[in-house]
Amino acid sequence: MAVTRPVVLAGFAESLAAIESVWMLRDAGHRVVAFTREGRDPALAAVEGVTVVPVPSPEKDLDATLAALRALIEVEKPVAVLPFDDASLLIADRLSTNIPIAGPTGKQAALALDKSEQLDLAAKAGFAVPDTTVIHPGESEISEMPGDGPWMVKCAAAEVVRDGRLDRPAGGIARTEAEARATAAGFGAPALVQRLVDGVGEGVFGYAVNGEVHALSAHRRVRMMNPRGSGSSACRSIDVDPGLAAAVARFCELAGWHGIFMIELLRDGEGRPWFMELNGRTWGSMALARARGLAYAEWAVTGALDPAFRPAVNADEQEHVLSRHLGREIVHLLAVLRGPRGADVGRWPSRGATIAAMLRPAGRTRWYNSRRGEFKVLARDTWQTVAGQVRRKS
Repeated sequence: MAVTRPVVLAGFAESLAAIESVWMLRDAGHRVVAFTREGRDPALAAVEGVTVVPVPSPEKDLDATLAALRALIEVEKPVAVLPFDDASLLIADRLSTNIPIAGPTGKQAALALDKSEQLDLAAKAGFAVPDTTVIHPGESEISEMPGDGPWMVKCAAAEVVRDGRLDRPAGGIARTEAEARATAAGFGAPALVQRLVDGVGEGVFGYAVNGEVHALSAHRRVRMMNPRGSGSSACRSIDVDPGLAAAVARFCELAGWHGIFMIELLRDGEGRPWFMELNGRTWGSMALARARGLAYAEWAVTGALDPAFRPAVNADEQEHVLSRHLGREIVHLLAVLRGPRGADVGRWPSRGATIAAMLRPAGRTRWYNSRRGEFKVLARDTWQTVAGQVRRKS
């Protein structure tokens, strides 16, 4: 007699966190039904036992996406809904379903999607926060720029709902006040203008029960897919900075946070970590977490079903790991070999040092989206990553 496994509805399937998160869920005994935007062919579809279902893209019609997911819930009857990214986090909060959401809802969803609110809370919690000016839609003047430029200009909202469609405005670096205003004007939502912090990306991760943190872990970025600035192609686990642990605990306490979380930081040349943002859902470096036995995605679902759940694992006892994304590493190498352009001259990685670093043995290394017996997943993900970047540049 076949054993029926509890279903988890998760998405979006094309998210960077999807494959590793699904493996965590599958190892815990769940069957995963993952939704993807119509027209996409995510590498997740190559994972054994996963059902991938297309739904209307929320960037075209958010109401149609919600209707399709409600219909899918009626058919699959999942035990929980797990968001993999900010778009699915917003959508899950709007589903109006009795199915438990394995992510933030209500006020906590609002916090997870509002970078301005996050900065205010981070300052109260004791984090170093970059000087920030908020520009509201329609404002033609900026009262006071946060120090001397250049500045980073980014949308305060992780996702913007505009004319019934989702939009994720892209920020950028501004070197003049006019550039800052021009970038902010395109968001259709409050914009954050911050003094530019140059540093190395770090993350602190954990699981919280009504504001009490558990299973804290941390990592540091080793390389970026694009040397100019982008998501990481390689990252290494590190010990949690005790000072950061205290600030994280205070942040979660003030927020009354429940569930998984990631706090993104930049550590500058003087060693000072600066708060960048909170991610209230799964994150890209789930491969590193899975390699260390930290099943954050599975904990999110378990905690949604049992609010009293607390992870039994101690992250401090887990061996440190280097995680590399093969497709992104190839993109990084191609960018370095192509060479710097314009303002990048003088700060571009050298070809020789990059090749040596990428070939040098680095102790315990794991590859993103790689698992014994499922090589086709790694192959498909690598091809899609490299081809996607090449098409974007052409």
